[in-house]
Formats: sequence, C-alpha cells, structure tokens
Amino acid sequence: MEQLVPVFIILPLVSAFIIPVTGRFSQNFTRGLSSIVFLILTVLCVASIGLWDRGMIIYTVGGWKPVGDIPIGIDLIFDGFSAFILGIINFIALLSSFYSIGYIKKYTSENNFYTLLCLMIAGMNGVVLSGDLFNIYVFLEIASIASYALVAFGVEKEELEASFKYQVLGGLGSLIILIGVGLVYWITGTLNIADSSNLLITKFDNKFYIVTQILFIAGFGLKAAIVPFHTWLPDAHSSAPSPISSLLSGVLIKAVGIYVLIRLFFHMFDLTYEVSLLFTLLGVLSMIVGGILAIGQSDYKRLLAYSSISQVGYIITGVGLGMLIIATGGDGSIAALAIFGGLFHLLNHAIFKSLMFMTAGVVEHSTNLRDLRMLGGLSRKMPLTTNASFAGSMSISGLPPFSGFFSKLIIIIAAFQAQYYVVGAIAALMSIITLAYFLKFHKDTFLSKARSEVRQFLPVPVTMKVPLVILGILCVVLGVFLVPQMKEIFMDPAINVIIDTDQYSEIILNVNR
Repeated sequence: MEQLVPVFIILPLVSAFIIPVTGRFSQNFTRGLSSIVFLILTVLCVASIGLWDRGMIIYTVGGWKPVGDIPIGIDLIFDGFSAFILGIINFIALLSSFYSIGYIKKYTSENNFYTLLCLMIAGMNGVVLSGDLFNIYVFLEIASIASYALVAFGVEKEELEASFKYQVLGGLGSLIILIGVGLVYWITGTLNIADSSNLLITKFDNKFYIVTQILFIAGFGLKAAIVPFHTWLPDAHSSAPSPISSLLSGVLIKAVGIYVLIRLFFHMFDLTYEVSLLFTLLGVLSMIVGGILAIGQSDYKRLLAYSSISQVGYIITGVGLGMLIIATGGDGSIAALAIFGGLFHLLNHAIFKSLMFMTAGVVEHSTNLRDLRMLGGLSRKMPLTTNASFAGSMSISGLPPFSGFFSKLIIIIAAFQAQYYVVGAIAALMSIITLAYFLKFHKDTFLSKARSEVRQFLPVPVTMKVPLVILGILCVVLGVFLVPQMKEIFMDPAINVIIDTDQYSEIILNVNR
C-alpha cells in the first residue's frame, strides 16, 4: 500500500496533462478519463479500510534520509484521517465528473474543463497527504489556481467578477499562510509538521505561538469561508458551473481549509483554551451569519452558498468543542463525541450540498432559470430532481431520518454534555431556521404554481440524473446505518488519529530516524 500513496497525486496530475492531447483525437475518451481516474482513487480509499491496525503509512518521496536529525524529505502521510478526507474528495469528484459529461457540453473547451478539474483534485489530494507545511502550501495553490479558472469558466461578466474577487481574497489567504509557514521555519528550522511540533515545545514563545496561530486561522479560515472570512464564497459558488460548485462547496473548502486547520492545531500546536474557544466562537458565528443571510436569497445557487457557510459552522463548532474539552482536561469520551459530530457533518455536508448544487444545475439546464421568484411547478415535469432536492434539503435542515439530523444531534448532545448549553441551543435554533427556509425554498421551486412561463424545457441527460439518485439515497442511508454500525469502520480511525495528538509525531519521527 505504501507505493500506492503517491498515486493519489500522480494519477490526476498525469491525467491533466494527457487530456489536452487525447482530446484532439477522441472527445469521448476525454470525458470518461477523469471519471475513471476518480473511480480508481475512490476504490483505493475503500480498499484501505482495515489497514489502520498497523498504524499510518508514510511514503518519503525520493527516499531522502534526515540530515542532522532534520527530515528534509517530503513525507506523504496516509492515516485514518487523511484516508477519510481523500475518500470524500475523490467520491464527490467521481460523481461531479460523471455529471459533467452531460452538463459541460453547453460550454466550449471541454478539454480545458477536465484538465482543470484533474488539477484541482490533484492539489486537494496533495494537501491532505502532505506531511510538511511548504508542500501543503504548494498543493493548496495548485488546487486554488485551478478553482479560480473553473469559477470563471463561463467567461461571462458575472463569472469573471466572481473569479476576480475569489482570486484577490484567495491570494490574500495564501500570503497569510505563507507568512505563517515562514515564521514556523524561522523558529524551528524545519517544515515537517511532526518535527515542528517537537521543536515548538522546546522553543516555546507565547507571543510567537499566538501570532502564528492567528495567521493560520485567518489564512485557512479564508480558504474554508469561515465567518468573517466568507465574503468570496457566495459569488464564487453561485457563478461556477454546477459540478464545480458541488466540488467547491462539498470538498474544496474542507480539504484546503478545515482539514489543514484540524491537522495543524491537533498535531503541530499544543491545544490551548484561548484558541479552542476562538475556534468554537467562529463556528457558532458562521452558523448564525450564514443561516440568516441565506433566508433572503432569491438566487437558487446563492441560497445554497450562504447555507454552506452555516453548515461549515456546524463542523467547526463540533471540532472546536472537542478542542475545548481536551484543552480544559475534560472527559475524553465527550471530546471524541463532539469531534465525531463535526466529522460526520463534514461527510454529510459533502453529500447533501453536492446534491443540492447538482439539482440546481439540472433546473438551470432545463429552464435556463435560477431566480426562485420565477420558478415553481417543477415537480410534475421533474419528479426525480424534486425528490432529490427534497432529500438534500431535509438532510441539510436536520430532519430525521436523514443523515444531517444525526450529525447535528451529536454536536448538540456533546455541547450539552460538556455544559456548553448556549452553543447547543444556538445549534438547535439554527437547524430550525434552516428547516424553515428550505421548506419555503422547496415549496416555491417545485410544489407551488409556476409564477412565470418557462419558454424552454430541455431534457436532462442520464449522466446528470445518476449522481442525483446516488447522493439522494446516501442522504437517507447514512442517517439510518452510519450510527453506530458504520461509525466503527469509517469514522473511528479518523477520530482516533485526531484525538491521539502525540502518536502522529512519534510515528513519523521514528520512521525518519
């Protein structure tokens, strides 16, 4: 398995270079290649289940040995946490790529689209696997630059304006991250996360710690669209082609934002009460602001984009509660429950938000409309899309038996068990508000009488329907079966890696000695 770890980066990267060449001879081959690549990577993630009894897998690129006890090689770390995120990335990429076969035909330059898609996934996979700060930054830039181009893929005024705003704020986030990386290297003389963790303890400086942590929270917070760093997201996610919107909202903000924050603050820095409290407050603030701003939206995709900010707030809140409990020496089982709720909601959000952006793409493809004030009466003409949208809406809203209910419930229970009653109450209240505006959204879009005459109603390709069916089923199946049966298989390895903060550094440094 060790030799297969770099395949997660190499395969989509090589595909990105092959597609422009093969696309000149066979467009059908180009359309199917990216889906085949992501299918292979998804299968590899599933096949890795059960390996974690043997610990993490470390692949040192080039076989470089440490020099003077300083690991100079590039370590790719494949453990329970990275495997969990990789599985989500490549599974959603598989469905988005398959969905794109029918969707992207209305655009020109299909080859460029699939090339950029593969580059974006290669970058995200690289971020998740990298064991050192600088290569996290490099792969983050690969994913970000590809996403900037994909947001502007329609080359209309709206898309170009959204991409420009995204680039400016994304570039600012990258600069802040690079400054943070430079500070860590200045103090420790190493970029390896495990090595930096040990050296930061011996060279502890409170002011340096605070400044560096704030820089990383701001930089990766911009990438994750956490409030108050969220302003780029509504324009970018609503302007991008729908399969890209599903990737941006479903996985990109998690892979290059939330994942890295969790990895660094659990495995490089010592957890402190102040930073843990800040995490939780940012999560609660995102829940509230995103949910309130979503209420007044009339654009189909902008409503979903603001909703993403609110749902990311639940993920950050769950993880933040776990950090708070650990930092204050609380009950470890409650901390594990809070983190489980956060990771479970991360998985759920990838599924139901990808589903919702794909239903938006189907509606726009068929009617050429996104304005909710002009839609209505679609349930008769689009029963599959209506049912898929209902499953996604109710899962986002946390209605049983859909999967979103269980992840939100776990976060709320953990908050009350840890005696953070206000946090639990806000999470419950925002779930009710989310249910209210998604019920209205579903009624106005699909169930009520049409408010305007739809001049065109194009048929939907089967490649756009299949992902809706798969994701809609998962919205129900994950809620019914994941707790507790599948938790042990898919979730516990990731939770154990996060909670056991010392083991990460010990294993990597022992291998590098």
